[in-house]
Amino acid sequence: MPYKVLIIEDQAMPRQLFEIFVSQSEEFVHEASLSDASLALTYCQNRQIDLILMDVYTAHGNSGLLAAEEIKKQFPQIKIIIVTSLPEYSWIKRAKDIGVDSFWYKDESKENIVEIMKRTMNGEHIYPDETPSINFGNITNHDLTERELQVLKEMLTGDSNQEIADRLCLSPGTVKRHVENILSKTGFHTRTELVAEAVNLGIVINNQ
Repeated sequence: MPYKVLIIEDQAMPRQLFEIFVSQSEEFVHEASLSDASLALTYCQNRQIDLILMDVYTAHGNSGLLAAEEIKKQFPQIKIIIVTSLPEYSWIKRAKDIGVDSFWYKDESKENIVEIMKRTMNGEHIYPDETPSINFGNITNHDLTERELQVLKEMLTGDSNQEIADRLCLSPGTVKRHVENILSKTGFHTRTELVAEAVNLGIVINNQ
């Protein structure tokens, strides 16, 4: 019996490609496609699903990582592969913490998705070593430290250094220093310019 695959992808082109890849494989059958990750759990409650290809950022801004977490709690036997093209720094770790089986970058991975699917169904956990390298001002995203990326993500809220410091258990002076270091490294002149480009590139994304 072929494995039943649910595709969660809100963009038409990658969704259609996934559907073609699945339908052409003898080991898998395309069960359904959804554009909104918030609908995935209900679908799994009503139909048998063996494997989910789950985008992170889906229709209406709903999070594939949150949906994966909910599904794994109720259906730990369902295999989930996170698929994304965004280099958001925290998603790989969060996916591992949730118990997601594998993680695949749409534009960067050398191995095709069907091979990842086969290996995942055989019990392997396939994860990239790091996020894709993206030019970010005068540097790449890999030139920022973990703490600097955390501060950068908190800056998306527009909150003050004091408010960011409280959430990260740092002093306001330390947050200010991190912000100044990020600006110096990247060459951006203002916080607004910095944050806008970080969001545009997908280096940090809130609420996913």
